[in-house]
Amino acid sequence: MTEAPARAEADLLRELAPQVLGVLVRRFGDFDTAEDALQEALLAAATQWPEAGRPANPRGWLIQVAQRRMADAVRAEVARRRREATVFDREVADAEVVDRDDTLAMYFLCCHPALSDAASIALTLRAVGGLGTAEIAGAFLLPEATMAQRITRAKKKLSTLDRPFARPGDAQWRSRLGPVLHVLYLIFTEGHTTSAGAELQRTDLSGEAIRLARSIHALLPRDAEVTGLLALMLLTDARRAARTGAHGELIPLAEQNRALWDRALIREGVRLTTGTLAQGLSGPYQIQAAIAAVHAQARHADDTEWPRILALYNVFERLAPNPMVTLNRAVACAMVEGPAAGLALADTLEAQLAGNHRLAAVRGHLSEMAGDRPAAVAAYLSAAARTTSTPERDYLLLRAARLRAAGAVPAEPLAPHSDPEH
Repeated sequence: MTEAPARAEADLLRELAPQVLGVLVRRFGDFDTAEDALQEALLAAATQWPEAGRPANPRGWLIQVAQRRMADAVRAEVARRRREATVFDREVADAEVVDRDDTLAMYFLCCHPALSDAASIALTLRAVGGLGTAEIAGAFLLPEATMAQRITRAKKKLSTLDRPFARPGDAQWRSRLGPVLHVLYLIFTEGHTTSAGAELQRTDLSGEAIRLARSIHALLPRDAEVTGLLALMLLTDARRAARTGAHGELIPLAEQNRALWDRALIREGVRLTTGTLAQGLSGPYQIQAAIAAVHAQARHADDTEWPRILALYNVFERLAPNPMVTLNRAVACAMVEGPAAGLALADTLEAQLAGNHRLAAVRGHLSEMAGDRPAAVAAYLSAAARTTSTPERDYLLLRAARLRAAGAVPAEPLAPHSDPEH
């Protein structure tokens, strides 16, 4: 099989995997056994299809093979599990129409409200994203054994709940959609600006988040928040090539070479964002996408329509009050009303964001705008001491050093080890 057809087969299996897993889990209620059976079915497809040809209904074929594997496993434990007769009599016709709802069911299962964000992220990447435990552990700089325990605990937690594998009813699915989108947002955010380590970005993680967001958008194309989240990811990811220099150093938004921005992603993101506006600015992802679209459409930093961005942050803060939203609004406020106004707003967050490196980084930026070099240096050094990201720390230290050199600011001792991009 040539490279292109092989890639097409791999893409198909990856797309079908969460659908098949959703069927198995929903029918049999055993996540671990279903996952093992799915892996065996995928392996069988990868080895048999190139020789025998792809079946007319690949999804039905995978379900039948996986069900047979599950039947074998259950028969081996027949004394403990008496469900065999009722469960495995169900046949899957080869002409069965693809029920895409099973992928959505897997999102809802992996992002069950009973699970923590960390557990939901791991389970989503494993069951819907198809990533191995080692890959997920590597993405979050954790030992593989630790991540395996996290995934195992999440599955056990689900097994203790009443009907965790049932599809949410009409009254429940909307409330369950929130955790799904939140998990996808967290996965993307970690990939866009990695929270710790030597790399600023984890493009494999942000790319996987975009792929998952596209899949849920295909299932719910009219939902403004689903569309808004996908648009936000695309518009943000469009800046990826310009965010780091030749040596991996961080380049802030105002200094980026915008010729490197991905205009195709920007066009798609703006189109998606614009398509949601008929429903009004009703959700946080939709509003953030609108803010990202304003940034993306500015050909130069000086062209940025900061009054529009400030107005959007005002709406965002009223809709979803949050100290990080207020901190971003402080930056927009400074760009419109001057750095003193931004600093005054940032100062109101001291109690809520005490010790947060992003608050210190924003203070450094706004103090630099105001011409207060000593305050800017102190804030940059404070932020550098608190961040666990090496590129962010290096950027903040370099900023402080330049201000010292320019203004003869006295040196201060460094503590051991923002999004300063804005």
